[in-house]
Amino acid sequence: MPARKTRSQAAKALDTPVTSDEERDSQLNGNSKGNGVVQDAPDASDEIPTENIFLFWPNIIGYSRIVLAIASLYYMPLHPRTCSFLYSVSCLLDALDGYLARVFEQSTRFGAVLDMVTDRCTTACLLVFLASAFPRWAIIFQGLIALDLASHYMHMYATLVVSGTDSSHKNIDKSKSWLLNLYYTNKTVLFVFCALNEVFFIALYLLSFSSPLLSPHLIKTVESTSGQALQPGAQVNTSLLRQIFPDPFSAAALELARANKMDSFWPWVIAGVSFPVMFAKQAINIVQLVNASKGLAEIDVKTRREKGLPRPKPKVA
Repeated sequence: MPARKTRSQAAKALDTPVTSDEERDSQLNGNSKGNGVVQDAPDASDEIPTENIFLFWPNIIGYSRIVLAIASLYYMPLHPRTCSFLYSVSCLLDALDGYLARVFEQSTRFGAVLDMVTDRCTTACLLVFLASAFPRWAIIFQGLIALDLASHYMHMYATLVVSGTDSSHKNIDKSKSWLLNLYYTNKTVLFVFCALNEVFFIALYLLSFSSPLLSPHLIKTVESTSGQALQPGAQVNTSLLRQIFPDPFSAAALELARANKMDSFWPWVIAGVSFPVMFAKQAINIVQLVNASKGLAEIDVKTRREKGLPRPKPKVA
């Protein structure tokens, strides 16, 4: 009797008929798949779709930026217009990938790092070219490369150490630096500074092909470089070619400045307009470097105190 009563109570609780011991056990365990009986409970892990971070739309845009940047570097020594166009499109896509990340809710750490690394590398490559095109100002371009890489690396590392892996490098405490807080939190300010910074360097790049003031070799003739005139149909030896083209960049500049009739007016205007923003961007890099250094130093002091450092010096009797 007690066994039968127990079976009846179990069947009533499940609101299903009990026909056998096997079916009862299946109902109680939730494993039966017949009509009117309990089905398997879906696993929570099965409801979450598998995602491929590398195929997120913002990251695909990031890959496109890299391809365009490499293509611009290929055309950089000889084709200023093509190079400038490809380089500019690559930079403008930087704003698009951030927009897509917000729209599709696909913001990732990989995408953020990919975006920053692409920016640093493309700018550094352009500055390397400018250092070669303007040798007397090479130390300035080298300093800009060092400042850009150092400030962003220190800033990223300080963010990981001070705020942890869940914090973004754009989350700047206003009490630490109101300037960096404005720079990173205001999307308009960030876009204007980054865009005009690149525009200034692109303008300098175009001036290396069009301005005799910055590139004096553009106005040198064959007679002034070789000491003799070229005769029509005469064979030109390699020594004369070396005098005509003293370096690979002057060769490109001389040819394109004459063949394409590149005007230096608009590059000068663009450089003049964008220079103040470029200069302010370098000041922000300095502030970013100093702020990150202070943050790391504060963590070092705290860690040393936890370890009992510096150890008290023994008193000398």
